[in-house]
Amino acid sequence: MANTYTQLYTQFVFSVKGRENLIKERFRDELEKVICGIVTNQKCKTYAIYCNSDHTHIFIGMHPTISPSKLMEQVKSGSSKWLNEKKYIPGKFSWQDGFGAFTYSKSHIDNVVKYVLNQPEHHKKQSFKEEYLLLLEKFDVNYNPKYLFEWYN
Repeated sequence: MANTYTQLYTQFVFSVKGRENLIKERFRDELEKVICGIVTNQKCKTYAIYCNSDHTHIFIGMHPTISPSKLMEQVKSGSSKWLNEKKYIPGKFSWQDGFGAFTYSKSHIDNVVKYVLNQPEHHKKQSFKEEYLLLLEKFDVNYNPKYLFEWYN
């Protein structure tokens, strides 16, 4: 019987609804573990994750049976449900609609892992908006500024 063989590495970027700084250091590690568990349950592999206070980067080895959209739906709904059940945040937590997905070759794994894990230092020099727009430009993604994340100054 034939099998399917793939090598699919994707960095996902998604934002807290309203771009509020809701992800706190006191539960960040626990949230990252929950998200990694969701990714694993979808037969994918997490290489690196960092939940900033207002957005998240996760670098994943994708399984060919799940689409990026379905994976992000599972990650966002499952982690929102967990956060709301834990009541770590006053009110209702949710992620903004949409996400960025950027693919890499195997030779880039180490650099992308370092980039994701170095988010705190990275954001001392560059805002999330600057970072995200640069990713879109670097990957030559056509986009309509009207449909990007909500940006707040």
